[in-house]
Amino acid sequence: MSLIVRVFGAELRRRRQEAGLSLSELATLVQYSKSHLSKVERGKRPSLQLARACDRALDAQGALESLVSAEGTNAWPPASAADGWIAPWTLHLSVDRGNDFLSFRPKALTDPTDRAAMMTWRLPEICGKEGSYSFALPNFRDLYDECRAMGQSLGPSIVTPILVTATHALRTIATSSHPTDRITALRLAARFAEYAGWMSQEGGDDSAAMWWTGQAVELAAVGEDHDLVAYSLIRRAELALYAGDSCSTIELAQCATQRSGNPRVLGLAAQREAQGYALQGRDAACRSALDRAASLMSTAAADGPAESDGSPVLGSLHMSDPTGFVSGWCLLDLGRSREAVKTLDAGLDSVPETARRARARHGARLALALADCGELEHACAVTELVTASLPLVDSATIRSELRRLNHALRRWHRDPRVRSAAADIAAVLLTEGQRPYGGPAVRRRTLL
Repeated sequence: MSLIVRVFGAELRRRRQEAGLSLSELATLVQYSKSHLSKVERGKRPSLQLARACDRALDAQGALESLVSAEGTNAWPPASAADGWIAPWTLHLSVDRGNDFLSFRPKALTDPTDRAAMMTWRLPEICGKEGSYSFALPNFRDLYDECRAMGQSLGPSIVTPILVTATHALRTIATSSHPTDRITALRLAARFAEYAGWMSQEGGDDSAAMWWTGQAVELAAVGEDHDLVAYSLIRRAELALYAGDSCSTIELAQCATQRSGNPRVLGLAAQREAQGYALQGRDAACRSALDRAASLMSTAAADGPAESDGSPVLGSLHMSDPTGFVSGWCLLDLGRSREAVKTLDAGLDSVPETARRARARHGARLALALADCGELEHACAVTELVTASLPLVDSATIRSELRRLNHALRRWHRDPRVRSAAADIAAVLLTEGQRPYGGPAVRRRTLL
């Protein structure tokens, strides 16, 4: 019996038990007999069709199929690159059932002495010891800030795993902490989950973004973080905005306004509401919402750089005038391109060089406004800035802006500057379906 077959059986059993399914229930779902599944879990070689069926039934996202595909094939990396440091890892996280880690190197397929690395660990029982985790929570607070900084220069495939494991660690700490530490841990876990939702959106997976935002709401509700619960509605409004759904954008922003008294949350909600009005071409309503946003954000800034309870600041931290950027965004959607250029061009230099994601998003909007005004040289120069950053930050939302820009530039397709910019845009759009974080085919398998 090969290592892959043994690993498949153990992994199938673990995932089935984690899902709370009996062998009979799984057999019904995959349309195989209970006895056959039992033999597979004990080491019988599975078919690729069974692996795929189990993947779907257990929402394994291809993990079981990949084990079977590896058996008897040359699907592994070349021998020169097939050492343990690139071996696939599987990490199973559970608050109350322990955590499991599995790794096996490709050479184990032919060398039975090369065993898989398997680990299981649980959090030690320390309930009732007041302050047991107080010393560690500031480290997670610092880690959150570091993750947000990394998210400005690295893509979702690198940042998201850190966010997920930190969220889980804080959930686990919360189950065994003194009530005071529990609240702090849950609030921090909610912030990590919310940022995982943003990274999912940047990775082009809106379903995952909604799921993580929902997780953030659950954690925030238990942690009594009412501001984050309200802010989650603003995040949902942003998803609606990128989908072109102006009505939902406005409605969700207004709901957030009704659920918070925090000036910053109210200011961010007013910004999103203004963007919804701009999509509808409602100039007066848009400007009124922008004025309200500017006033609220000014009040929030006067209160200090952090929330009153020391929680991380909600929303973007890398734009000195976020309302100015949103104003430029709205002016472009309202058809006032020259005003948009003035606003966006003035704000781009205020975004730090280290905030590549924020600069690229700002630049993409500016390039669009410049193209609408026919200022080709400036538009193409800004496009170069955006396309140079995009492979690292790997942003689906910025790519959507570049598609719109590419369409706008077609009017001058004979201009050599435009042809060069179009080639740069095509290159970064081509990589969208090739990146490991998941192209459309991978995301369609996600069941949330």
